Amino acid sequence: MKDDITDAASFHRELATDVLARTLWGEARGESSAGMQAVASVILNRVRIAKSRGGYWWGDTIIQVCQKPWQFSAWNKEDPNYRKLLSVDESDRHFALALRIARLAVEGLLDDRTEGATHYHAPGVIPMWTKGEKPVAVIGRHIFYRLVEEK
Repeated sequence: MKDDITDAASFHRELATDVLARTLWGEARGESSAGMQAVASVILNRVRIAKSRGGYWWGDTIIQVCQKPWQFSAWNKEDPNYRKLLSVDESDRHFALALRIARLAVEGLLDDRTEGATHYHAPGVIPMWTKGEKPVAVIGRHIFYRLVEEK
């Protein structure tokens, strides 16, 4: 029984790592390692906040947060990169980097340089949710915001 639980936990960690890596690749493959790590931090911050509140609308696991509709556009089926997202593998150097960062993130070894950011956008795009909000960080080609606090 204990081996089954260990196997299930290991499988879930591997699946979360894969989904996170694909999200990083889809959202930040043109970024440096620091840029990808910052996007990973947003996802981890959302998971942490959801757990502190007993759940949140965007989900409370890495997989739920990454695949919540309309949160990370790379997972939107209408996105032109969606099919690429599903088929990319480690032979792509950007995905190999995303996978290394995702492994660190899932193991809890990634430092958050975003000041607890829960949202981000690229320059030149001004989402409605930025109105009246002050960025907490600019890393690479993304601007980061902390819109939700832990309870």
